[in-house]
Amino acid sequence: MRKYSLAISIFLLVFLLCVSVGSVTIPVQDILHSFNALLTGQELNNQYDRIIYYIRIPRVIVSGLVGVSLALSGAIMQGLLKNPLADGSTLGISSGASLGAVVAIITGYNIPYLPFYGTVIMAIAFAFGSLLLILGISYRIDKTLSNNTVILVGVIFSMSTSSLISLLIAIFNNDIQRIIFWTMGSLSGSTYENAILLIGSIIIFGGIALFKAEEMNAFSLGEDQARNLGVNVKRIRILLFLCSSALIGAAVAVGGNIGFVGLIIPHMTRLIFGSNHRIVLPMAVFIGAIFLMTTDLISRTMFRPTELPIGVITALIGSILFLAIFSRRRV
Repeated sequence: MRKYSLAISIFLLVFLLCVSVGSVTIPVQDILHSFNALLTGQELNNQYDRIIYYIRIPRVIVSGLVGVSLALSGAIMQGLLKNPLADGSTLGISSGASLGAVVAIITGYNIPYLPFYGTVIMAIAFAFGSLLLILGISYRIDKTLSNNTVILVGVIFSMSTSSLISLLIAIFNNDIQRIIFWTMGSLSGSTYENAILLIGSIIIFGGIALFKAEEMNAFSLGEDQARNLGVNVKRIRILLFLCSSALIGAAVAVGGNIGFVGLIIPHMTRLIFGSNHRIVLPMAVFIGAIFLMTTDLISRTMFRPTELPIGVITALIGSILFLAIFSRRRV
């Protein structure tokens, strides 16, 4: 219980810090006053109230939820494949979701009265399609869907999809600035609608993963041992892959292509708390949220008022942490 209390305390402190600091620094007492006004239904008259409610809170919430989605998806992938390099980026699912979002941007695909959800649907649909294609090709090569085969096909698919995105950028250069900034990741303009979408995705697909934590523990013993323990390996793997791809699709649709979160956060969680997925998955939720809220704060304040793409910051921090972890493990 102590570890969860500590994680919640750190999360709340980081949340307050991220709401407080920005182009305009807001004192903590004013933030608490605004929260009280929101809870009691008072009118938001103060200029700080409007900044907090309409800009800071939705952005900080969305950044935390994107971090949760990516961390959970990475933990699921690495647990299933027993490979520290497995996550949505290396398996090609993030690239597939990015391709769907880029197609939506280029074609102007929208849903009447729900313009944002056109990109969401395309990203999630392409994430699912990418997963099915990767698993289908892997099955044709290896009927057992072995881990090495799935990872190899995923890496090749990711390279191909990245090439397609580059080709679309070259052809449709009218949208080049918007697409390039989006493919590097951005949480500017985050809304409460984005937060609701991510919360729904996390509750449904993250909840399924948490419910299947024991089966994921069995996977860590090896596929044969998991079968001996009564786990339907193919069914559970496909179900959890679908959950992971849905989490990635929602995160990419909202925040763009943000790398290294799904790769590094599960590593950090396992180093601190061990390999039991009943603990790893919920703790990855807190660490993923804290990590991405912090990196988003850095991206919007390091060179303010200029805002850096958050994917650049996560890649820089993530690569340093990744090298530090693996060099330490080899010593």
